[in-house]
Amino acid sequence: MNSLYQTSIHSLPLLGHGKVRDNYAVGDDKILIVTTDRLSAFDVVMNEPIPGKGKVLNQMSDFWFEKLGHIVPNHLTGVAPESVVAPEEVEQVKGRAVVAKRLKPIMVEAVVRGYIIGSGWKDYQDTGSICGIALPAGLQQAEKLPQPIFTPAAKAELGEHDENISFAEMEERIGADLAAKMRDVAIQLYKTAAEYAATRGIIIADTKFEFGLDDNGVMHLMDEVLTADSSRFWPADSYQPGISPPSFDKQFVRDYLETLTWGKTAPAPALPADVIEKTQAKYFEAIERLTGEKLKA
Repeated sequence: MNSLYQTSIHSLPLLGHGKVRDNYAVGDDKILIVTTDRLSAFDVVMNEPIPGKGKVLNQMSDFWFEKLGHIVPNHLTGVAPESVVAPEEVEQVKGRAVVAKRLKPIMVEAVVRGYIIGSGWKDYQDTGSICGIALPAGLQQAEKLPQPIFTPAAKAELGEHDENISFAEMEERIGADLAAKMRDVAIQLYKTAAEYAATRGIIIADTKFEFGLDDNGVMHLMDEVLTADSSRFWPADSYQPGISPPSFDKQFVRDYLETLTWGKTAPAPALPADVIEKTQAKYFEAIERLTGEKLKA
């Protein structure tokens, strides 16, 4: 499978390159979002692409946008990406891009945790709580929480780490009404998605959502949704509390990088071919298990 590390679309104005996505202006009110095969780990972009990863993420988001559209409006316009670029640029967007509404991003990420893992587990071990939310004593690593919890994070500049903040600080930043709406919608999205994923043998341990406002102040779900990059997906058949379960994402890359003496800052070390192949296989398996269909070419 061919890979796309960075786009070179000249028929539209470039808005910028993110860690994984390249964004272009489509008029004044829309944006072309192209999901490349770049991979970031520990907020550093790796030098090697994971072939097909961008298509997996894009098609996974489209799947969830459709399934969750009754809960909150989203950024999709229905405009075909192939129709807004030059003919010679169509291959760069096919299967890996969307034309989205141009929204004003809310600069707080909506993180929902259903299980205790990652930074949440470290926080709990130190404080008995996650982001200031007190939890029952005696929980094990990867254990299911009594109820999903909302732990917002302030969005950082490119290359910087997002910062966990309290709900009170979120209210100060964006206002109490919008903060409450984001929290309630994010938890509803997570619960709905987790119930569906369970029927496919997948546990969604945690996830992050991003929201934006349109010109009328209406909140929309945007960016990526419940992908293997923005969520922890675990296979239900091998899950057990007390250990960190294998996940359908870039865990092979993270595990490899943890074996190196690397300061987790750019430049990134080179990834071996077998790590790239195993990571690609996990992404492909994730979309097939989740949707019941193979990746569309």
